[in-house]
Amino acid sequence: MMQPSNEPDSAVICGIGAALPPAIVSNTQLSAHLDTSDEWIRSRTGIAQRHIADIGSGTADLAVQAAEKVTGCAPVQALVLATTTPDRCCPAIATTVASRLGLGGVPAFDLAAGCTGFLYALATAAGFIAARVAEAVLVIGVDRLSTLPAPSDRRTVPLFGDGAGAMVLRRGQAWEDGALGPMVLGSDGTHADLIEAARPGTLRMQGADVFRHATARMSAASTQAVAAAGWRMEDIDRLVPHQANARITSFVARQLALPTDRQLHNIDTVGNTGAASLPLLLAQADGDGRLKAGHRLVLTAFGAGLTWGATTLTWPDLTC
Repeated sequence: MMQPSNEPDSAVICGIGAALPPAIVSNTQLSAHLDTSDEWIRSRTGIAQRHIADIGSGTADLAVQAAEKVTGCAPVQALVLATTTPDRCCPAIATTVASRLGLGGVPAFDLAAGCTGFLYALATAAGFIAARVAEAVLVIGVDRLSTLPAPSDRRTVPLFGDGAGAMVLRRGQAWEDGALGPMVLGSDGTHADLIEAARPGTLRMQGADVFRHATARMSAASTQAVAAAGWRMEDIDRLVPHQANARITSFVARQLALPTDRQLHNIDTVGNTGAASLPLLLAQADGDGRLKAGHRLVLTAFGAGLTWGATTLTWPDLTC
C-alpha cells in the first residue's frame, strides 16, 4: 500500500514522443484534383503540407509509434487515449495499444473530446494520479483527420493531417518543473452542429462560426488558466495553441498580447492533427530547441463538441 504524503500530489511530465506518417502531401499535389491552389490554401490556413497515413495504417498504429518514442519514465500503470478517429467503434483501441506496448492488464480507455481531447486526457490522467489509481499514466493524442472530409471538399480537405503524440505523467509535487497547472475545461453542445461528421467522408464545418467561437474560448480559457496559476500573461514564455488555422493562432495571440516570438506553431508542415496537435507540437519544439527547460507555457485548444480548454506548466528538462 502506498504511504500517505504530506505534500499534495501533482501530475508531472516525465517524457514525450510523437509520430507522423511518412507520406507527405503538398498543397500543389492537392491542387491536382481539387479546385484550389497553394496560394489559396496558405493564405487562408497557413498550411503548406500535411502527413497522411496510408490505407494499411490505423490510428492504433500511430499511437503505438508515438508511445514507443517516450523514454526515461516511471512504469506506466494506466493509459488514456484521446481520439476522434478510432479504428473501430467497439472496443476501445486503447486496450489494443496497451497490449501492443506490453503494458499488461493496466486500465486503458478511449476519450473523445474533439481537438481538445488531449487536454481532457491530461486532466483525466492527473485525476488518476491524485486518486492514487496510478503512479504514472501514459496519455496519447492521435487522429487520422484526413479520413473525415469528403474527398472533393476543397474547404476542408487541405486542413487536416494525421499524427500522434504521447506523454507520460508521473506522481510528483506541484513545485516541480513539468507539473500541470490549473485546468480550465468547457463544452457547449448547443453548437455541436458547427463541426460534425457521422462517419468518414461526411465532415461538415461552419468556418466563420468556428473561428469566432475558437478565438473567444481559447483566449478566455488561457486567461483563466494563467490567473489560476498565479501568473501574469507577460510571464508566459510560450503560447502552445491547438494547430487548427494560422489565423486563429494569430488572433488568440493578439487577444492575449503575446508577441510572435512567444508563439509555437507547426501547422505549416502538419496541418490540423486533432487530438495529436498539442503533444506533437510540444515534442517537435522540445526537439528543435524552440522549447527549453524553465519556459512557462500556456496550452490551449478548441474542438468539436464544442469543447475547449487550457492549462499551464513550466517545461521540464526531459534529457535527464
